[in-house]
This record gives sequence, structure tokens and C-alpha cells, in this order.
Amino acid sequence: MIFFWYFISCFCAAYKNTQLILIEDTLISFTTSMIYPFGLKLLPGIFRIPALRAPKKDMKYMYKISRLLNIL
Repeated sequence: MIFFWYFISCFCAAYKNTQLILIEDTLISFTTSMIYPFGLKLLPGIFRIPALRAPKKDMKYMYKISRLLNIL
């Protein structure tokens, strides 16, 4: 972490006009990395909940798809 902090400090000192762009890109990357896993775990639930609530339990394939998505 110390090397990374030193590298970023040197980069921002050498290229002063890119500091704002660097901060924006960092925030976009951080936000994307926080939202991506949430959506990835929400997708199996979209298939699993209707399969479990089906009155005749005839949606076995939707349940199997949700299990497959959960593994991925």
C-alpha cells in the first residue's frame, strides 16, 4: 500500500491536470465493484422465488436454473 500511495502521489505530481479524472475514474470503478456483486446475487432469487411459490411445484426447471446461476 505504501508503494501504491507513493506511485499515485508521483503520478499526480507529474500530471497535475489528470487528478480530477483519476478521482472520477476511481469513484466509478469503486461504485461498479460494489453494485456488480449485488446484482449477481439478486439474479438467482428472481428465478428461485417464483419456482418455490408455484402452487403445483411444476417450475422445477426455474429452480434448477437458479441453482446454476448461484454456482456461477
